[in-house]
Amino acid sequence: MISRKIDIEKLRKEIKAGNFLSVARALTLVENNIQPAEDLLKSLDINSEIPVIGITGPPGAGKSTLVNAIIAEFSKKNKKVAVLAVDPTSPFNFGSLLGDRIRMTKHFNNEHVFIRSVATRGSLGGMSAKTIEMTDVLRSANFDLIIIETVGVGQSEIEVAGLADQTILVLVPEAGDEIQHIKSGLMEVAQAFVVNKADREGADVFANRLKKMVDEQHQETPVFKTVADKQLGVDVLCEWIENIETNKSRMAKDYLFAEHAYRLIQTRRMFGVDKGELLKEISRSRLEDGFNLYGFIEKWI
Repeated sequence: MISRKIDIEKLRKEIKAGNFLSVARALTLVENNIQPAEDLLKSLDINSEIPVIGITGPPGAGKSTLVNAIIAEFSKKNKKVAVLAVDPTSPFNFGSLLGDRIRMTKHFNNEHVFIRSVATRGSLGGMSAKTIEMTDVLRSANFDLIIIETVGVGQSEIEVAGLADQTILVLVPEAGDEIQHIKSGLMEVAQAFVVNKADREGADVFANRLKKMVDEQHQETPVFKTVADKQLGVDVLCEWIENIETNKSRMAKDYLFAEHAYRLIQTRRMFGVDKGELLKEISRSRLEDGFNLYGFIEKWI
């Protein structure tokens, strides 16, 4: 019924023209697997040249505040920015816990800024399985920059790196004990480090340790210091963002497209397995004598 009410070609053109209402409508269709979402995705004019920046880091690092500050800087230049904020999922209703990102409310009426929250919906990392498709919808609109902010837990740093052109890892001076964790894998993921809340004690020492670590790895990963809530240092970071290279090698692009294809195929094959329904069935079946988890999942497979 819904598919007969939606003119895909008209919606596609409105998205391309940067109509926020149409972009929001398309994101709702895609996120919730409402037809004609699949046909719409196939029809989109996806502009892979629009830079996608991943913002990740541990909870409390000030990622949302930093995103807020980046939006403010780009807005000064009348740049159009889209933010896809990947929020934690409520274990009860599988919806977003942080909702519409109350820390970004001052930008909600900005005609150059589009903000959308998406729940992780049980993804083991910090990324929703729908994030790839939703990012492609945004890449089909007339934006100058797309920011993806993750919840910064588990494998989210790795996952966002597979989607974004460049990934920024946000840390705070108190994260000194996490240096070893950073060495163990995130060096290969982050294209920039941001030491936020740099007005706190120990910020200079921590930033210098990061720079030394980068030098030891013979990498050219920049380290920025910001005080996002005071808009300090954010202009230098934004200058770097504006000048980043989005033209990756053919091999790198092929790898990223293969990763995207794998995730999309995985999602398609899992279609119909509703986590909420699974919970209800588990609750009912566990009351039965002889309940066995492996026997239970057979009907789902």
